[in-house]
Amino acid sequence: MDHLEETGLRRTRWPVPRFVSGLWASLSTTGLIVGVLFFAASLTPSLIPRPYVIQAMISGLSLSAGYAIGVFLRWLWSYLELPDVRPKTGLFLKLAAALGCGIFALTFLWRAAEWQNTVRSLMGLDPVESAEPFKLGLIAAVVFILIVLLARLFRLTFRFLAGRFEYVLTRPLAKVTAIAAAIALFWSATDGVIFRFALHVADSSFQRLDALIDPDVAPPSDPLKTGSGASLMTWDELGRQGRQFIASGPSAGDIGAVFSGEVKEPLRVYAGLNSAETAKERAKLALEELKRVGGFERSNLVIVVPTGTGWVDPPGIDSVEYLLKGDVASVAVQYSYLASWLSLLVEPEYGGETADALFDAVYGYWTTLPKDKRPRLYLYGLSLGSMNSQGSVDPFGIISDPFQGALWVGTPFPTRTWLSVTAGRNPGSPEWLPLYRDGSVIRFTGQKNALDIPGAIWGNVRIVYLQYASDPITFFDAHSFYREPDWMKAPRGHDVSPDLRWFPVVTMFQLLADAATGTTTPIGYGHVYAPEHYIDAWMAVVDPPGVTTDDATRLKALLKGRY
Repeated sequence: MDHLEETGLRRTRWPVPRFVSGLWASLSTTGLIVGVLFFAASLTPSLIPRPYVIQAMISGLSLSAGYAIGVFLRWLWSYLELPDVRPKTGLFLKLAAALGCGIFALTFLWRAAEWQNTVRSLMGLDPVESAEPFKLGLIAAVVFILIVLLARLFRLTFRFLAGRFEYVLTRPLAKVTAIAAAIALFWSATDGVIFRFALHVADSSFQRLDALIDPDVAPPSDPLKTGSGASLMTWDELGRQGRQFIASGPSAGDIGAVFSGEVKEPLRVYAGLNSAETAKERAKLALEELKRVGGFERSNLVIVVPTGTGWVDPPGIDSVEYLLKGDVASVAVQYSYLASWLSLLVEPEYGGETADALFDAVYGYWTTLPKDKRPRLYLYGLSLGSMNSQGSVDPFGIISDPFQGALWVGTPFPTRTWLSVTAGRNPGSPEWLPLYRDGSVIRFTGQKNALDIPGAIWGNVRIVYLQYASDPITFFDAHSFYREPDWMKAPRGHDVSPDLRWFPVVTMFQLLADAATGTTTPIGYGHVYAPEHYIDAWMAVVDPPGVTTDDATRLKALLKGRY
């Protein structure tokens, strides 16, 4: 970082507070130039429309990252003993750089609303007239200053520790030890104090929310419903999401109003976190409840893995219950109170452990039944539920007696099975809509139904991945820090802005923010999946008997305005 003496501003009198003038004078010219370039790049669109506060945070982080890179380049220049500028010239360059950077940043701020509107128009949202450039710039500047001050606090800590260690160590060893100690100190403060406190608050909040009982959701009187007087689990034990899952969904009368012929009341089973102590015990309890209500006597059975909070997306399960005319049972087990992204961050093993236990319990019992009398077995999961559902299946463990199919929706980017299939896609097919081998087992689809592949014939197992090109939970890529993701290359998904560009470092910050706000989009975009797209996917997976294309179209019209 350039020193005050290098700029020639040590004795300059600024008509501003000494702290501000001192901070400005000590900033690196190279760092500011690179930082402003990163700041400007952060204003370009990504996958999700952003309010100005979120944009300001991204811009502040990008400015800080660019500044740090610029400082490093300046240090490297000096370390290599390359020619340096004289103090008076440095002052002129700094003022010129400030003017140029200011004009450059203002130009991009002026276009920020236009870029956001390219994303909003794709998602059917009204355009914004302004990106609030002054508020945006102010918040970004505050973020930048806080990060700079934090970096300088780290530097002071390092120097203090190095000075103490030099009493007992050689200077090089003292510096290495000091930087390791400073990193450990800052990490402990962040992880052990700030992060743990925030996590405790979040966990307590979600746990209290899960315990709330909606007065409009009364305990069921039907003995075939989980939480009724005849159930193995009480209504309170199911948790908020479990109670909602059991109480919602179409009745036999609702289904009969859409389809003619015989219909049945769908069966739903759910075990909450408070239903039993361990994941295996909850899975066993769910299996016994499934037996009690007659789930294995239905023609179809769906193992559902919920999201982090225990939530099951209503159109995801409602649509298959309609298509199968109620002749279906579904079972789910809760594994967390936390939102999916928090659960993935702090307790990823819980979801996998519960999904494994549920699949092993249900599949293990299912395989003991006569093949001609047992239900067809399917898997379903959305988001973190998709990831854990995929992880619960051992291909070698089921190869002799496979289930019939799976629908995995909005699969998170770290999912191993999805990553393997996507990486092994047929040459020429885009990453956001892969073609995998001959399409007999695995197919991908999005807003536009892409499941009818010419020449492809389904095999005994049907697996469908439903994903949107604009879903940042699926297409976040940590490697975007230094390389362009394949899904950005042509041809792009129709719901991705043509103005989206890849920038090193900056794009990763943009995608991180997109992932955090992926459920704020209109239905049918981002990480919010629409019932009509579920219907297309389930039609391919379960091949419902007696349901025509016209029937599916009518069902789409019915469900489209319901959620």
